[in-house]
Amino acid sequence: MRNILVTVMMLIVVALLFTTIINDGSTGMRKNIGTHGTTANTNITALQP
Repeated sequence: MRNILVTVMMLIVVALLFTTIINDGSTGMRKNIGTHGTTANTNITALQP
């Protein structure tokens, strides 16, 4: 029973860490990757042959 409780609590901690680090709305990694990708696409499109 104790092993199951520890496992469930660890899963909850992992889910909370994911939502705060990766999926945070304005400061998360997903937002940063999207912003940098858009900037890179804009720079590549603006290159002159």
